[in-house]
Amino acid sequence: MSDEQGPITGIVTPTRVEYTFTPGSASQRFLRAIAQKRLVGQQCPSCSKVYVPPRGACPRCGVPTKKEVEVSDKGTVVTFSVVRVPSQNIQLELPYVAAHIVLDGADIAFQALIQGCPADEVRMGMRVQAVWVPDDELGPTFENIRWFEPIDEPDVPYEQWKEHA
Repeated sequence: MSDEQGPITGIVTPTRVEYTFTPGSASQRFLRAIAQKRLVGQQCPSCSKVYVPPRGACPRCGVPTKKEVEVSDKGTVVTFSVVRVPSQNIQLELPYVAAHIVLDGADIAFQALIQGCPADEVRMGMRVQAVWVPDDELGPTFENIRWFEPIDEPDVPYEQWKEHA
């Protein structure tokens, strides 16, 4: 039997996947702190790097981390992407900016939204600060930080954040 239209090579179909995440002890401490508008990481006893959110072990040295360190909700943009393509699951006005931010006191960047300025004004080295949800909306979730927005501080020179770019 032959197919007059040729072989079928693919289909497009909606999918849905639900995840249940069980945080370890380091993540639990982080989530409890963020519910109080505090950001905590853990410091490696070998290399002294501070990881936010904490992982329970240093990814560079492979040793357990236990020393908790509170860091600032201010940080530096070390790289970013301007998103101009709509997504069915993301209800943000286009364009928007997703950035890697190194918080003051931390040694690893994490991704967050940048709002509060036009996308074409975001730059590497820019100083930003977290915008938190109101206190009555706080819970053990990263969503306590709505986004980061620029603050009135000079840009950080490249030499001070280049290892994170």
